[in-house]
Amino acid sequence: MHDDNLDRVLARYEELGARLAEGMSGDADEFARLSIEYSGLTGIVEAIRTLREAQREGADLGGLIADPETDAEMREMAIEELQAIKVLVPKLEAKLQIMLLPRDLDDARNAILEVRAGTGGDEAALFAADLFRMYQRYAENAGWKFEVLSATDTGIGGFKDATATITGRDVFARLKFESGVHRVQRVPETESGGRIHTSAATVAVLPEVEDVDIDIDPSDLRIDVFKASGPGGQSVNTTDSAVRITHVPTGVVVSQQDEKSQHKNKAKAMKVLRARLYEAEREKQDAERAADRRSQVGSGDRSERIRTYNFPQGRVTDHRINLTLHKLDRVIEGDLDEIIDALTAEDQAARLADMS
Repeated sequence: MHDDNLDRVLARYEELGARLAEGMSGDADEFARLSIEYSGLTGIVEAIRTLREAQREGADLGGLIADPETDAEMREMAIEELQAIKVLVPKLEAKLQIMLLPRDLDDARNAILEVRAGTGGDEAALFAADLFRMYQRYAENAGWKFEVLSATDTGIGGFKDATATITGRDVFARLKFESGVHRVQRVPETESGGRIHTSAATVAVLPEVEDVDIDIDPSDLRIDVFKASGPGGQSVNTTDSAVRITHVPTGVVVSQQDEKSQHKNKAKAMKVLRARLYEAEREKQDAERAADRRSQVGSGDRSERIRTYNFPQGRVTDHRINLTLHKLDRVIEGDLDEIIDALTAEDQAARLADMS
């Protein structure tokens, strides 16, 4: 960690503070952009100042110990304090190094959550519903807003698929490692023989994007309207309010039928379509970067099995980081912080290794 780089951060912070204090002569967008940058640097600047204060204190103590004029009792105290500083400084440096890692520009975005039942029939659909509720509870505990966009109910409490928007602070940063195949091992309630079944559901967490973030040519879209249907396929209304949008160049298809208004269904479908196309571009760029990376948390491939929920043994295992927790009941109720923190730490360690 070079002092020159830290000096540049401090200089930029001072420059931003001065410009914001002067006012931006009516340029609201520029003022907002600089305010966000200033706010983002505040924690880093505090960490730099704390590190440098500790380094100065260590140098002062070293000088005190080396001074022949220092009496024995004072020298002994100084040696003890210097030992503590020598332990503290590497910790402060490591913390600062993580703070200085290039931030994923999408981390601050809201997210679109998609959960789909995989192999396993009714049991897979019930598990998909369990996962969807798990993320709903996690969002509520985090103080985020969780809005269901669509859900295809199987009629017995399961979901073939379900989609929601999650709005709040750093939503994508916290949930982005949840994408992949989640596997469950448990005895179905309908299974009289008590045999353990294995089934799966796929989770996708997409950064929510605006029109300005991704350019979609209207001529590339095919929009079909049809009557909404409920479980079993029966029509649930008499108007063509349901909407299916196909992005012809990529073949991505999004359907939305939960709203009675065709206009609202189209708006929601476009929100999901934008997110999927944006995420496809992210995955392409990540794959190119990953080719040069020595290590990473998972592949980002949604076909990758990332986690197993074993009900008979009450444990959850994340296969990417070999983490096993024996608190399945709490995890399924939305207590995901320990897993998410471990995944985030592993990703930071991998990125630090790539920089060395």
